[in-house]
Amino acid sequence: MVQEFKDFILRGNLIEMATAFVMGVAFAALMGSFVNDLVMPIIAAIFGEADFGDLTFTINNSVFYYGNFLTALVVFLTTALALFLFVIKPYNAYQARAEAAGGEEEAAPEEDIQLLTEIRDALVRKT
Repeated sequence: MVQEFKDFILRGNLIEMATAFVMGVAFAALMGSFVNDLVMPIIAAIFGEADFGDLTFTINNSVFYYGNFLTALVVFLTTALALFLFVIKPYNAYQARAEAAGGEEEAAPEEDIQLLTEIRDALVRKT
């Protein structure tokens, strides 16, 4: 049982997942700081406030703090936009360049496979 536990703990996937989790937490903190410290002040300059928490309405003595939801929505959307513009778009451009460079090298195996297929078909026709 101890050996099974040791094998489980030292399995490569577990180490990779733990590393990815730690990197994800650090990246989330980085994106949160970017949005809160750089983007939200721009929103405050445009709308007059970076936090809409004071916006409320009341129905039958129940106070609804819809401003908190609006603030969370703006933070979510700006985080998603920043992630898209600064991570996803550059990564996709990098992947496209890597595929274009790698596509030339992969052309040779396709020709080899085609030749082997023709040889196989010719042998099948002879028998």
